[in-house]
Amino acid sequence: MAGAGPGDPELLTIKALRYLQQADVVIADRLVSEVILQQYTREDALIISVGKQCRKGASTPQSEINDLLVEHAGRGKLVVRLKGGDASIFSNILDELRTLAAHRIPYEIIPGITAALGAAAYAGIPLTARGYSTAVRFLTYYKKDILDESYWKDLAQTNDTLVFYMSSEPLDTLVDKLLQYGIGTDKWLAIVEQATTPLQNVYNGPIHAYLPAGRGSSYVSPTLLIIGKVAALQVPFQWLPDSHSKEHYFAPVAPRGRVQEVAVLRADVQETIEPPVEAKETITLKRYSYADSAKA
Repeated sequence: MAGAGPGDPELLTIKALRYLQQADVVIADRLVSEVILQQYTREDALIISVGKQCRKGASTPQSEINDLLVEHAGRGKLVVRLKGGDASIFSNILDELRTLAAHRIPYEIIPGITAALGAAAYAGIPLTARGYSTAVRFLTYYKKDILDESYWKDLAQTNDTLVFYMSSEPLDTLVDKLLQYGIGTDKWLAIVEQATTPLQNVYNGPIHAYLPAGRGSSYVSPTLLIIGKVAALQVPFQWLPDSHSKEHYFAPVAPRGRVQEVAVLRADVQETIEPPVEAKETITLKRYSYADSAKA
């Protein structure tokens, strides 16, 4: 059970890379860079895409993912369940752990860089900057009844930095709630689109100014929201230019039965990529840069 990081393939941990280079089967989420799947796995590894996307009918049911884990691990295969970001933050890892435990399948959990940390760093926002915030909260608002009114009041009044995952679609309602409960005029809203990828964009400004200018806006998935005094620091400390692109770095969820399609893709690129190192003691990291991607 490994985290792939938030997008930039160079944010993959060395331990996750080591297991990918040994894995017989890789069961990957949608928010995993194709560079990782194509260049950091064995040529003969089976790559299974189990993409999920909010309210998209093509998403892979969790029960099928659980069955895949049992099926392949039960055959004695080394399986890497590769999740976007960190393996445990806002993922369905609990269902999968219960399944593995019930079938007495041994496992390890390998942490990854979660989207909040990647987005903040690549946007130039120190989440707990001294004098601005002493705490950070990871939240989600993908369902309107997930937070009660007393908690909205607390969120509006706190000086903690708030980071919302999977919450760009109800953003107007989210901002309305915080304004309703008196969020300060010194709080900013940073909207980080496709963080740590060559297609990253950051939209930023005082939260009180968002609805008049941005109500009804839509953002490319994945999008992360950072709310607090620290969000204003993105303006002087942005180091990665916006892409000004609305292309998708992560392909939207494909129709069911994508396993064969992934196998064809790998076959097409086998001759153009360097085979990954198989020995456990030696790890080869392929350089990946935004400049190279832009040229391509």
